[in-house]
Amino acid sequence: MRSRYSAYVLGLHDYLRATWHPDTCPAVLDPDDNTGLRWLGLDVKRHADAGDGTAVVEFVARYKVGGAPAVRMHEVSRFVREDGRWLYVDGEFPTHVTRGTS
Repeated sequence: MRSRYSAYVLGLHDYLRATWHPDTCPAVLDPDDNTGLRWLGLDVKRHADAGDGTAVVEFVARYKVGGAPAVRMHEVSRFVREDGRWLYVDGEFPTHVTRGTS
């Protein structure tokens, strides 16, 4: 999870695609989608081995776009282990995005 966050911060789209499960990876990762976006931090709340080569990671990432207030993104991500590598499958958003948290 931390390596994927770092890839978002650094704009390493090839790494994001390589660590995304092929069944759920978008056809295109548009680098222009992140224009003006500045990542502020990552807080991993919990991680758990769910068995059968799957895991769950709950995290909060904060970011800003331009001069707008900071945004807090809360996600519970699912990962699967294939060929010795953890791959991101998908995520759920247990709370709404909140603005104004810096």
